[in-house]
Amino acid sequence: MLSVLGFCTIAVFLILILTKRLSVITALVLVPVAFGLFAGFTPKELGEMMLNGIKQVAPTGIMLVFAVLYFAVMLDAGLFDPVVAFIIKTVKGDPLKVVMGTAILTMIVHLDGDGTATFMIVLSAFLPIYKELKINRLVLAGIVALSVGPLHLVPWSGTSARAISTLNSTAGEIFNPNLPAIIAGIAWVLLVAYIFGKRERERLGVVDFDYHHHTSLTEEQKSFRRPKMIWLNALITVSLIVVLMKGWMPAPVLFVMASVVVLLINYPVLKDQQRILKSHGTNIFLVSSMIFAAGIFSGILTGSKMIEAMATSLVSMIPEHHANLLPLLTALTSMPASMLFTPDAYYFGVVPVLSQAAQHYQIDPLEIGRAALLGQMTVGFPLSPLTASTFLLVGLCEVDLGDHQKFIFKWALGTTIVMTIIALVTGSIHI
Repeated sequence: MLSVLGFCTIAVFLILILTKRLSVITALVLVPVAFGLFAGFTPKELGEMMLNGIKQVAPTGIMLVFAVLYFAVMLDAGLFDPVVAFIIKTVKGDPLKVVMGTAILTMIVHLDGDGTATFMIVLSAFLPIYKELKINRLVLAGIVALSVGPLHLVPWSGTSARAISTLNSTAGEIFNPNLPAIIAGIAWVLLVAYIFGKRERERLGVVDFDYHHHTSLTEEQKSFRRPKMIWLNALITVSLIVVLMKGWMPAPVLFVMASVVVLLINYPVLKDQQRILKSHGTNIFLVSSMIFAAGIFSGILTGSKMIEAMATSLVSMIPEHHANLLPLLTALTSMPASMLFTPDAYYFGVVPVLSQAAQHYQIDPLEIGRAALLGQMTVGFPLSPLTASTFLLVGLCEVDLGDHQKFIFKWALGTTIVMTIIALVTGSIHI
């Protein structure tokens, strides 16, 4: 019963946002509450589940509020202007080169395995270019989403770390056999970027322009620019990224500190600080409020044990005489499963059940871990309503979550299918 309600909650949520009946934020809150009440939980019990969910996403929510503020200050101060100018010079107004460049930069930046940081850095460099050349912003959100996928299998990403710890294995046992699949995934993403870029080039043509003559900075934006501060801002940003990657300080605290410091250094006058905060307030609110709503969504699904029930019912559907297909089925369903399960729910709830079933049928349980990583919250995380950074991605690109999912889902599924085929050929998983 609970598993049916869990699947219904997610199905109704996706239908409502894809058909644009409700905004994402209202659907994230109202749908699970309605199904929770229907399942017989009291408002007090639901309240506790929601609060637990909010507590879990609070650090992420706070980090995003201040990370968006940090990069907004850097954009206003003009830190990324030289980068953008260089990219524009290199791509010469050619949409194909812009889209390919987006994919390559995203992959390089995402070597740190942190979706949030990658989205911020890449989007702050590329969004002005996409707007300038009038390239479809769904292409920007889509290519960035696809490009982080294969690289999210690195052993230090949160998703891989969960898989490794669940199966009590090492990074080498899980990651190394998947390497050929990851390389194939990267090749697929570059192919998709080429297809999208060619489409946009045919639609828009190659625009021959000099970026500096065409950049339409408003008077207010010009007044915010701080060209003399560029080296200091760059030094602070590089230090920030190093500290983030080394894990010397919790990310939320780090961004709170950094954003306040750069705001003060670049805009010592209180009136300027207030203007900056006001101009980005809407964006910051939209991104952060989504995350707390997503906390309520996953809080109810987890607290009501719906996710656990969904995991059990999924495993029980595999007939015994097809048990050898378990790794393959895990791989093929891994990307869509990102829509149903948070990484914690999947790797600590579903994977242990699947790996026990695998052992029962004399299959190496590590294959389940490798298969799961081919899509679940790796390729799938930048489309999932259960991931905080998805809302950052669509929020910064100014596109709708439903539109983004419709646009990129089949291509993301393509990444998983390509990686699964190569994983089978190279023996990372077996049939």
